[in-house]
Amino acid sequence: MVKLIHTLADHGDDVNCCAFSSSLLATCSLDKTIRLYSLSDFTELAHSPLKFHTYAVHCCCFSPSGHILASCSTDGTTVLWNTQNGQTLAVMVQPSGSPVRVCRFSPDSTCLVSGAADGTVILWNAQSYKLHRCGSVEDGSLVACAFSPDGNLFVTGSSCGDLTVWDDKMRCLHSEKAHDLGMTCCDFSSQPVSDGEQGLQCFRLASCGQDCQTKIWVVSFSHILGFKLKYKSALSGHSAPVLTCAFSHNGQMLVSGSVDKSVIVYDINTENILHTLTQHTRYVTTCAFAPNILLLATGSMDKTVNIWQFDPETLGQARSTEGQLKQFTEDWSEDDVSAWLCAQDLKDLVGVFKMNNIDGRELLNLTKESLADDLKIESLGLRSKVLRKIEELRTKVKTLSSEIPDEFICPITRELMQDPVIASDGYSYEKEAMENWISKKKRTSPMTNLVLSSAVLTPNRTLKMAINRWLETHQK
Repeated sequence: MVKLIHTLADHGDDVNCCAFSSSLLATCSLDKTIRLYSLSDFTELAHSPLKFHTYAVHCCCFSPSGHILASCSTDGTTVLWNTQNGQTLAVMVQPSGSPVRVCRFSPDSTCLVSGAADGTVILWNAQSYKLHRCGSVEDGSLVACAFSPDGNLFVTGSSCGDLTVWDDKMRCLHSEKAHDLGMTCCDFSSQPVSDGEQGLQCFRLASCGQDCQTKIWVVSFSHILGFKLKYKSALSGHSAPVLTCAFSHNGQMLVSGSVDKSVIVYDINTENILHTLTQHTRYVTTCAFAPNILLLATGSMDKTVNIWQFDPETLGQARSTEGQLKQFTEDWSEDDVSAWLCAQDLKDLVGVFKMNNIDGRELLNLTKESLADDLKIESLGLRSKVLRKIEELRTKVKTLSSEIPDEFICPITRELMQDPVIASDGYSYEKEAMENWISKKKRTSPMTNLVLSSAVLTPNRTLKMAINRWLETHQK
């Protein structure tokens, strides 16, 4: 289901943070450096490591396009780097000179937030590199920050445990004690959720802290109906302070790392533990999911970064569309079928199914005769329950297939778009499909066959939000 495929051991001291773009992995360390690796083979880029900071580098993050990398340090600076050549684009000094603990780009790349040890929060203009707005929290160092996917607000977390919510004009909307002994990290899910109130765009927020807890919140905001933060639940599993947390790109999984040296991957919908990874030998300080592929990076005070790969069949990574769901089910391994049986309260059948090598394809083809004659399930009631659950899966597949709006389908792949972008012809496409189209020197529009005026692809966030809302409604 998940396997360790690579270990990076180039840093000379604790790894503090790691971050993905669509093609690169960045890591930073107490050793004052930032390192860049290619996702194709995990080789370090020729212009890596990046060196400028004079003290420990605490955080690094990519701009949404992946062309710029931000890093921040105890030296009181936040530095912007060109990821293609490693050159510094700007050095932004925290006005107070205080150590900068965290930095984050806004979803539209126009702003960058930096948070410092003295509690100051700076909102920088990411184009002019000028200070745009500033604020501060009353107590503690700022150690965590995350933007909502729609960019309307961002949250910060402090070493005193306060979770503070700001709007895009740096007005403080809310502040409360989220973790008694101090916050360490926070992250928004990109997947919208519904709380039953019309007009409010809702997102899950995860926070973790020194109290050994990872908490899930629901955040909603609209200019008409205002702001709302609602505590939802706490995830169990760690036996020591939780230092880091991150959602997968599709919002279906949450990962956390702890002082107990373990990494836990949760199914965010059921809040069940999918995997517990224990390869690090010291505190796990950072974790991040790749945006377009099933990769997870975890960093530690043991000076290493582990790269983990998930099988496409992982239940926590369930696909969004009917066609993908059917393909996904047919590709289930025997272990995935076992997990499905447990989720349907049929765990007593796991042994029988494994003995008969029932994978996803075999599962979809089971009949009442094969259950009785081949699998030797004697109970009529049990056979009926299994068939009913399988039929529910088939029905869901068929129903979703007939209801997907045409405008949500990529013209190239003919599948529901997960990361839609607008090309210069004015049409929307799945990002990876259009990038592949252009990379093969097809500079014509897939829709009109006319020459594209530009190869630039712009994220279609409005369409993505609409798709996510449709999925939220139709996948219940």
